[in-house]
Amino acid sequence: MNNKILALKYRPQEFKDLIGQDVMAQTITNAIRLNKTPNAYLLTGIRGVGKTTTARLIAKALNCEKNKNPKINCSSGNFCVTCQEIINTNHIDILEMDAASKTGIDDVRELIENSKYSPTSAKFKIFIIDEAHMLSKQAFNGLLKTLEEPPPSLKFILATTEVRKIPVTILSRCQRFDLKRVSVEQLSAHLKKILNLEKGKISDDALRLISRTSEGSVRDAISLLDRALVSQSISDGKILEEQDVREMLGLADKSKLILLLKEILSGKEKESLKILKELIDDGLDARNFLNDTLEILYLFSRKINLGPIKKDMSISEAEAKMIEEYSNNIDMQDIGLFWQLTLKTLDDLKIVGNENLILEMYIMQLVHLAASEEKKISEQFNLPVEKNINLTGQKVEEKGLETNLPNQVKNQLKSTNQVKTSPIKNPINENVSSKVEIKSFQDLIDQSNKEKEIELKYDLERNVKLVSFNNGKIDISFNEKLNKNFIKNLSEKLLKWTGERWIISLSKNNDAKSVYEKNQENNNIEIEKFKQSKVAKDIEAAFPDAKLTDIQGTE
Repeated sequence: MNNKILALKYRPQEFKDLIGQDVMAQTITNAIRLNKTPNAYLLTGIRGVGKTTTARLIAKALNCEKNKNPKINCSSGNFCVTCQEIINTNHIDILEMDAASKTGIDDVRELIENSKYSPTSAKFKIFIIDEAHMLSKQAFNGLLKTLEEPPPSLKFILATTEVRKIPVTILSRCQRFDLKRVSVEQLSAHLKKILNLEKGKISDDALRLISRTSEGSVRDAISLLDRALVSQSISDGKILEEQDVREMLGLADKSKLILLLKEILSGKEKESLKILKELIDDGLDARNFLNDTLEILYLFSRKINLGPIKKDMSISEAEAKMIEEYSNNIDMQDIGLFWQLTLKTLDDLKIVGNENLILEMYIMQLVHLAASEEKKISEQFNLPVEKNINLTGQKVEEKGLETNLPNQVKNQLKSTNQVKTSPIKNPINENVSSKVEIKSFQDLIDQSNKEKEIELKYDLERNVKLVSFNNGKIDISFNEKLNKNFIKNLSEKLLKWTGERWIISLSKNNDAKSVYEKNQENNNIEIEKFKQSKVAKDIEAAFPDAKLTDIQGTE
């Protein structure tokens, strides 16, 4: 046992030793005690969560010689002969079949022939079929009848990582158990226990990193711990810290990744590539780097949509603060683009041999994406890059508007996609006679109604709050229900109707009210005034249940 790898050395031999599968273990043991066991079990889950181990535990529990006497416990150090033979995988009645290598109908036909014979020494003959999804269609069809009505002393246990590849006809004949991914906390505690037994010296932060990297797989976590302990013995027995494990696994420091993303968002290509080179020199693994980048993008989206990140085991307090600080300069549209490009780069790793080349191109593309939104508007009008551009190609007048615009305002600016105009020829000089004079905000609403621009009219009345209106210039604030293309549409229509470019300024004046709100207020005042009149009192006396809701004049 001392020379075995840790994943085999610490393989669970009892249901209570299974990590993170308490509900499933309790259900199976209860069924065995009540003698209500199914003809076939189906165990599914990702690699390394205990499917084959659970299959062997079920076989032991069904055939244990000490089950007849509930006062005697068959446990570690006190196993009966049957349980010990199952542990050593040499029991004649417990047959394990690897469906990955025996996929055909002939293999299943042989299995069905063996099923006709009674068990030699155990209570049940048990067939454990590992990687069951690899069986062929004909093999599954051949197994159907036996699986549904096996001999009384026969049980099937199927284990698979791809349950969707198993036919529905097979699924309906099995009792299915889904083995969950094990949480980081449970894995860390389990690794700590093994570390103490092995007398190793690895810090708690390093153990948590190993647990996160294993992605919920117990076997992967123990294998990485085994690798870390070997690394420790080579390094003169010093305590392995988190950074040592990162170097061993080729993982990037999350603080550096967040800093890299900040430089990308700032459009600093040289600084971004410099940080990437430092990470590569530290032994960065390209696939791990891209997966970690996806995780950072997810954390940014969580901060933007759900608020501050608190008590997250995947990042430290310092990293959470960095995300809080840098998330002000990014929105969900940017994150979506970055996410898609990262996924595409992961696919590119399968095609291009030079990983460093792919990563450098990936960083340069991200920098270009981050800068393209700001350049987009200015390039259309041959202007220098400005942070806040209005729809006319002029700088937005900021009335109480902070430099860090809220996402709502940024989206209005980003949605501008105007036609590039020639500096020599005015595109509106042909239909001068069709120009319309718009002298007030109400004129603008009336013109929208006349031109059947219903969506624009609705926004002007309900979602826009007028701050000031002058010839050629409108100052507004708006609510969150405003159409994302409103400013672009309004600018284009004003140019078309008046033949002139208008300046649309954004304001943070919260006291302004929309036309609809003003009309509602005036209507309420008129109703209250009318209620005091003699006519209203006479109506109320004649119709006590009536309620006055509106007043309309007649011509």
